[in-house]
Amino acid sequence: MAKVVVMGAGVSGHTASTFLKKWLGNEHEVIVVTPNSKWNWIPSNIWVGVGQMGKKDVTFDLAPVYEKAGIDYRQAKAVSIHPEGGKDSDTPYITIEYTDPAKAGETEEIAYDYLINATGPKLNFDATPGLGNGQGQLGDYTVSVCTADHAVHANEELQKCIERMKKGEHLKFLIGTGHGMCTCQGAAFEYIFNIEHELNKAGVRDKATITWISNESFLGDFGIGGLHIKRGGYAASSKLFAESIFAERNVGWIIGAHVSKVEEGKVHYELLDGETGEEEFDFSMLIPPFAGVGLKAYGKDGSDITDTIFAPNGFLKVDADYTPKPYEEWKASDWPRTYQNPTYKNIFATGIAFAPPHLISKPMQSPNGTPINPTPPRTGMPSGIIGKTVAQTIVDMINGATEPTHHASMAEMGAACVASTGKGLFNGTAAALTVYPVVPDFEKYPGLGRDLEYTFGEIGLAGHWIKHILHHMFIWKAKLKPGWALIPE
Repeated sequence: MAKVVVMGAGVSGHTASTFLKKWLGNEHEVIVVTPNSKWNWIPSNIWVGVGQMGKKDVTFDLAPVYEKAGIDYRQAKAVSIHPEGGKDSDTPYITIEYTDPAKAGETEEIAYDYLINATGPKLNFDATPGLGNGQGQLGDYTVSVCTADHAVHANEELQKCIERMKKGEHLKFLIGTGHGMCTCQGAAFEYIFNIEHELNKAGVRDKATITWISNESFLGDFGIGGLHIKRGGYAASSKLFAESIFAERNVGWIIGAHVSKVEEGKVHYELLDGETGEEEFDFSMLIPPFAGVGLKAYGKDGSDITDTIFAPNGFLKVDADYTPKPYEEWKASDWPRTYQNPTYKNIFATGIAFAPPHLISKPMQSPNGTPINPTPPRTGMPSGIIGKTVAQTIVDMINGATEPTHHASMAEMGAACVASTGKGLFNGTAAALTVYPVVPDFEKYPGLGRDLEYTFGEIGLAGHWIKHILHHMFIWKAKLKPGWALIPE
């Protein structure tokens, strides 16, 4: 019997573990280790953050789902990886610390034959002074929609602002990224326009100044260097697409910005040209930068081999080309295809947990040497595809394959994104975008780096309906309801 341990139960980890169990059956063991008791459909947190959904609409308990599937579930956080075993055994194992209230603080060693790191990111709030509380958690001055609980809190603060505006106050809203190296501009993009939509519905839009602040060098970069979409037979840039939406909704913007400090009602920022500035706010949601969750790795003799397995940012090294290169020399082929660790062939990483080889957006810094550029997104559709791909490979390796059998390079896959710009059955809108490939390949597609036949976008009510349908469809899939495996990632 083989034992597969999956660290993490987000989109990527949950996809990997459920398909592993489906394909391996009871002949092999699948163990999921995650500190969370609930699964969260994160793309809908932005709706929780404006009061259009509740926490119960975007989460469900993991325990009964895993029990039904026959998956061994441990509510615990992974602490360390021991890929060579210990002094008494060559069997690799991980060390975990329980977060389950019934066992809180207890530790355990779990042996594995195959290990998937799907831990996702640490929300590194403390990277920006004042954004966090000094302990890696959300601070007092801004809100967040990164978790369901954060989003609930965000809505509570938003409703207080709306009440103030109904009494005649004029308030300032500041939404975007809280550091020069953030990713997930998409979530902030959705949130700012959902707030704008809700203020309109509440009849107080005229009493709000709404401003976007982002580390993007241009609107519509989204961490993928921007894109061109086919519209009316022409190639329109995402910059034009995004600027049109911001202008139509009367939302201002500050771009190429590194938020260097947050105080009560004010952020300090540095721009790509080296200038500094301040922006006041009454309500602010700033996405924090991501980092690895802090896993350690140890050799058989107990020596620290963390740097062997993990990149400096804490994400797991996989089959990518991490050779430092000038931006002009980066290639689509640098990106991983199998997500297998090059040193320990029975360890894989999926979703945000794998270390990207380089930025997708052009690396930039201010004259002061401050890096200001989005880091590569690895969420949503790519996370699910990668999780399933790694599960397929591990099943084949358990059945005798000696090398990874399935591939899913982000430079060879397309992705669809449906970005809500306001929720409503008849007045909702969303920007529906497809991009192929996610990582541009300028050798295969000279000039734009992507295939215009499969890269397009529209905004409107139909997009909103699609996003709402996807919300229910993916929660159905995650709950392993009938036909779940037929729903694509």
